[in-house]
Order: sequence, then C-alpha cells, then structure tokens
Amino acid sequence: MGMCEHGFRARPNSVMVEWQTGKGRGGPMRWYPLLMLVWTFWIVATPFFDPNLRLVDLTPTLCALAVFLVIYYIAYFHDRRYLVWCASGMALLGFAITPTNPGAHGFLIYACAFFAFCGPPRQSLRLMTLALGLYAAECVWLGEAWLFPISTVLVGFVVGLMNISVLRNVQINADLKLSHDEVRRLAAVAERERIGRDLHDLLGHTLSLIALKSELATRLWDRDPHAARREVLEVERITREALAQVRHAVTGIRAAGLAAELASSRLTLESGGVAFTYDNGDQDLPVEIETCLAMAVRESVTNIVRHARATRASVSLRRESTLWILDIDDDGRGGDIVPGNGLTGMRERLHGIGATLTVDSLRGRGTHLRITLPARTEASAVRLVAPDSVADAPCLPSSLPFR
Repeated sequence: MGMCEHGFRARPNSVMVEWQTGKGRGGPMRWYPLLMLVWTFWIVATPFFDPNLRLVDLTPTLCALAVFLVIYYIAYFHDRRYLVWCASGMALLGFAITPTNPGAHGFLIYACAFFAFCGPPRQSLRLMTLALGLYAAECVWLGEAWLFPISTVLVGFVVGLMNISVLRNVQINADLKLSHDEVRRLAAVAERERIGRDLHDLLGHTLSLIALKSELATRLWDRDPHAARREVLEVERITREALAQVRHAVTGIRAAGLAAELASSRLTLESGGVAFTYDNGDQDLPVEIETCLAMAVRESVTNIVRHARATRASVSLRRESTLWILDIDDDGRGGDIVPGNGLTGMRERLHGIGATLTVDSLRGRGTHLRITLPARTEASAVRLVAPDSVADAPCLPSSLPFR
C-alpha cells in the first residue's frame, strides 16, 4: 500500500495505488493528489470577477468545496468500487453550484477525470458524455455565456481521455511485465531441463562404464593382475575424457554472448536516459574470450549507470593487425577512479585470457576504457577451467561496479 506524505493511506485497490504502479515510482507521485487540487482555485476565484459579489454569495461555493474535498479523498485513496459514486457526486456539486457560481464547471472536469477510472473505456465515455451533456443543458437553461459550456465540454473530454489512455498504458505495462516474467520463468525451466539432459547424456553412460570396469578390475585383481591393471588404466582414460567433456559443457553454460550483453546494456542505459551505440563488428571470438569481454562490458555499463552521470555511451570492438581492441566510452563526469572490487576483478579476468585494461578518465570529460587482446590468443589453448577443478575459472560473471 502506498503511503502519502500527509498521512493518508491508500487502499490496495485504489486509484492512487494503480497510478503509482503505472508510473513505476512512489516518491513524487505521493504529492500528485495534492498538486491536482490547484485547479480548485478557479472554482473559488470565478465569483470575484463579478463586481456585485457579496461575501454571502460565496457560502454555497465554500460548502460545496468542503464536501468536494471529502469526496476527492475517497475517490483517490479508497476502494475503486466507490469511484463511480464519488465522480457522480462531484458532477452533482457542479450542477448545484453553477446557478450561483459559473466556476463550478471545475467540479465537472474533476468528475470526468475520475469517470475515466470507473470501468471500460466505453462505459467511461458514456458517463462523461452524460455528465457534460447535462451540464451543457443546464447552462443553456440558465442563459450562461457560451464560453463556459463549450470550454467545460472540451476540457472535460480531454482530461477524461488522457486518464483513459494512462489507465490503458498501466494495464498494458502490467500485461507486459507478466508476459516477460512468464517468458523468463519458462526460459529458466527450459535451460534447467536442457542442462539436466546434457549431463545425463554426458555422464550416464560414462559412469555406468566406469562402474562396470571397476567391478571387473576388482574381480581380476587376484587372478590376473595385468588384466586388472589394464582395466584400471581404461577407467582412468574414460574418467579423463569425461572430465574434458564436463569442462566443455561448463564452458558453454557459463558463456555470455557479447552481442546479447550489448543489447541488454542498451536497454539498461536508455531506460536511464543514456543514449547508447555499439558496434561489435560481427567478430567470431572463442567462447571463453567472448565471455570475459561481455563481463567487462557489463561492469562498465553498471559503472556508467551508477556513477558516471553520462548522457551518451558507446562500445566498439575491432581488430587491428594482431590485436583485438574493445573501447568503452562515456561522456560522464570522469575524474579519479579508486580501484575497487569491480575494477580489480575485471583486470584479473582479462589477465587470465592475456588481455590488458587501460582506463583514461578526466574530470568533466568522461571515461574511456580500452581492452587490448592479442589476436594470437584466438588460436591458443586458453582454458576456462583449471586442470584440477571444474569449478575454478578465470572468467566468472560479476555484477560489482568497478568504482
């Protein structure tokens, strides 16, 4: 539940909670209902344009305004099942006060704003049309100047349609979030199933064969030591082959594609207001090298989002003669960089594949990172997993910022 700064608690099914959810933030939106009350100024101010105004003539308007504030609070912060009655009450206040105060058309505009949340768009439009039509008829009957009914009808429909659009966007965003969550869940399930099948296919037969040969070697141990030794050597060979296959499988599981990381970085940065361009040159890199470069891009983007205050960023990968060069630039505040866990970890991972990292950061002129990797590494046997451990690797994903 949302809590407003002035102490009003919004019900879970209230307009306030739905509005905050749709905007994706809670801070500034807490003041939104209070901010929207600024338009009530015209309801009170309009009578003062009448030179024959008497203070007693303001009494109906002030009483109606007091009732309106109570209805307004209920409309924003209470359950939406009361909303149609609240909006109708605002419209009735407008009808009742218009004969003594032409500025009461403001109540009709508030009513249209809340009618937008009273049901499907067609139902909301019917309610707005009914309220505004009755108001126009009342103005004609009272002989009011044409300016009031025309402006009220136009503004009422515009405000109502804007809120209908906002509500529709809220619903679309909620549906998209559910769809994305479901896609991620299904992708995770599919990935777990794939890994399970791969490990079963990879290890099931091999472990069965090791068990059979070990059992055979045990039986031959006393009768034919040479034959038993051959079986033990065969078990050793099969075990080494299985270990190599497991290492290869782990490398594939841990691999992070550079193209996918760049696309993800674009979404992250542009959602934070940072224009992002990239060019990976469609380079065909070994998996372990591509993974380390992708992790370097991820940490750099994390740093830009958290610290750089940049408006533009770019990443480019190119090959120059015997070197791969990855450049990461931003136009943020720059300045001295204090090495932390992120930067240290990045250097260690890059060192593991024979790459070097240089950082150039000038205050007020942004930051430039360059990763240089000899192209010969492409043909060398760079291993992701140490010989004595399947779990240890020089290129592990990390989400730590390097500042």
